[in-house]
Amino acid sequence: MNVNKLSLVTDFYELTMSNGYFEKNMKDTIAYFDVFFRKIPDNGGYVICAGLEQIIDYIKNLRFDEDDISYLKSLNKFSNEFLDYLKSFKFTGDVWAIPEGTVVFPQEPLITVRAPIIEAQLLETMVLMIINHQCLIATKSSRIVASAQGRPVMEFGARRAHSVDAAVLGARAAVIGGCVGTSCTYTAQKFGTIASGTMAHSFVQSFDSEYEAFKAYAEIYPDDCTLLIDTYDSINSGIVNAIKVFNDVLLPKGYRPKWVRLDSGDLAYLSKKIRKILDDAGFQDCKICVSNSLDETLISSLLSQGAQIDSFGVGENLITAKSDPVLGCVYKLCAIEKNGEIIPKIKVSENVTKITNPSFKKTYRFYSKASDKALADVITLANESIPENNYTIFDPSNPWRKKTLVNYYYKTLQEQIFKGGNLIYSSPSLTDISKKCKKELSTLWDEIKRLDNPHKYYVDLSYELWNLKNNMLN
Repeated sequence: MNVNKLSLVTDFYELTMSNGYFEKNMKDTIAYFDVFFRKIPDNGGYVICAGLEQIIDYIKNLRFDEDDISYLKSLNKFSNEFLDYLKSFKFTGDVWAIPEGTVVFPQEPLITVRAPIIEAQLLETMVLMIINHQCLIATKSSRIVASAQGRPVMEFGARRAHSVDAAVLGARAAVIGGCVGTSCTYTAQKFGTIASGTMAHSFVQSFDSEYEAFKAYAEIYPDDCTLLIDTYDSINSGIVNAIKVFNDVLLPKGYRPKWVRLDSGDLAYLSKKIRKILDDAGFQDCKICVSNSLDETLISSLLSQGAQIDSFGVGENLITAKSDPVLGCVYKLCAIEKNGEIIPKIKVSENVTKITNPSFKKTYRFYSKASDKALADVITLANESIPENNYTIFDPSNPWRKKTLVNYYYKTLQEQIFKGGNLIYSSPSLTDISKKCKKELSTLWDEIKRLDNPHKYYVDLSYELWNLKNNMLN
């Protein structure tokens, strides 16, 4: 993704609205926008936040060059004065965001932008594009990794991704969600993760025999020998030739085989048969990896059948989030600032879930001091304070349902990223983000993390915010 040439990767109405703000002398009006989602994909229990590093790069580099201005001028839609404004465009506002790797839930502001309204408006399309995609893939990855029950999962999806950026950044998001590595070499290089891969069927087919192909690979990579055994016949040919090569090439050189891989067939049946054959041949330490259109449902099924599988390579169903491929983050105006006063704004809808939470806000996560488990999240007005003991939360839809939290500690979820247009945040490494994600998941009760019919995690509104919202609706 060339962040220096993305100025026109935006919905056209962002530009027409911006020109309208400019023409009506509103360019200096300070606006607040929230980014949030309404529904968790796959009817899951949580979402993994991802994509902030790329959003930062985009905001830092957003400029309009001569070609951009010339094209916009040719459309006869924009005033010359507005185009002159774009020539010197630079983001000068403030941004708060939830760090990557954090578990998040519906309605929570993942990102809050405070900036002159044109600056804030022009960020919308790309910010949503980035965060929708990476949060979606990171979440799908987390579900797949959970289904593997501690066995390593590798991202194998580049050839099925919808574009180069989808492959590269999708693989990045997959690692955040828990994958141990990726087949996408560029992602591994750029973000410092593990590049994973050995051979395809074409390698085996290109030799005169399966044995010769395996022998060649073992000679070249004796210290990391992984053989793909399903090109012809996994049981009667593949594993037989693999074991022969192990004995003929690896053992005499003092090496042991690492893996055999299956990419087709009945993976439960084959893995059990292959496991016994390897064990009987003295290769109990040789592990079995499988691939072939896997997802969390199939992996769970395989393991419930007693499949003898040590790791999984997951491609198309992960990189496209095939089962539920839209997260649906939105970018909504929540306040305008005039003369230093924050004026709340609200989007009203007959669909209750589409009614927005107004004003400038903060989100707090409460944890049990006894277990360090997350208890609930509360969205408040930005100027509210949280008591150290005894905080009563309630269901915004059913306010009579209340619970008083005790013996807790809390943290704010968002951190400030830009201040007055200056970046004040340092993006962690991909490895550190992945570690954070693992730690974050450990704070959730297992009931929230289960794949089917998870327990709902509560995200409540403070009384002050709930009261403001209801007053604006009535």
